[in-house]
Amino acid sequence: MGIFIFLIAAMLVFYGLKTIELAYVLKHKRPYFVYYPIFLKKLNPKQKAILQEQFHFFKKLSPKHQVYFEHRVSVFINSKMFIGRENLVVTDEMKVLIAATGVMLTFGFRNYSIGLIERIFIYPDIFYSPQNASYHKGEFNPRLKSLVLSWKHFIKGFKYHDDNVNLGIHEFAHAIHLNSLKKRDVSATIFSDGFQGLMDMLTKDETLRKTLIASDYFRAYAYTNPYEFVAVIIETFIETPQDFKLQFPEIYNRTRQMLNFRFAGY
Repeated sequence: MGIFIFLIAAMLVFYGLKTIELAYVLKHKRPYFVYYPIFLKKLNPKQKAILQEQFHFFKKLSPKHQVYFEHRVSVFINSKMFIGRENLVVTDEMKVLIAATGVMLTFGFRNYSIGLIERIFIYPDIFYSPQNASYHKGEFNPRLKSLVLSWKHFIKGFKYHDDNVNLGIHEFAHAIHLNSLKKRDVSATIFSDGFQGLMDMLTKDETLRKTLIASDYFRAYAYTNPYEFVAVIIETFIETPQDFKLQFPEIYNRTRQMLNFRFAGY
């Protein structure tokens, strides 16, 4: 009887907390909490040096956030399979920089695992995709839970970090978007609801929509479909946030809300 009462009480507490957080999310459009400050993992010294020296976003974080970021990169590396193609040898640099890209985009999420990604295939250059019989620099295949990247073009995306074109960010954005449609955790819900709100805003506000298209601010590929649009605006949000905010503050704020970006000056 005692165990039964304990279980009932635990369930009431659990669902009570869920209800309270739901009310908080509806009001503030963000999770009540994001990080777990216990049992934090670390990268080995070589991996940590790569993160510190080569990943610009990491340098912009506060010391406290850097600890959480390192933990998440470590977890990501150890929870995904990194597979080289065409005789490519997967290095620590590849693992750290790719993992850091995924962690960067989900750093405002409580659940940052991106469950739709289990394998990351890395090619040295462009690759042939049987999915649509063409050559690609990158793609995300949700059916196979696979992210596929050209290392050459992944690195190029970070070398030119203010042109709003970044292969890694773009492909991870697709994975996060589709993941948000399948999962119902709080961060996925905020992202998917925020995206729908953004689409509704652009549908209803004809002046904003026309101004956006006429401006040529986002490259033409953004208007291929809603999935490409969200990937391109996330690239722009990460790479040139101040310019984005100045040009289209409404869209910037919606993107910031979707990603729950409340750090690194965003």
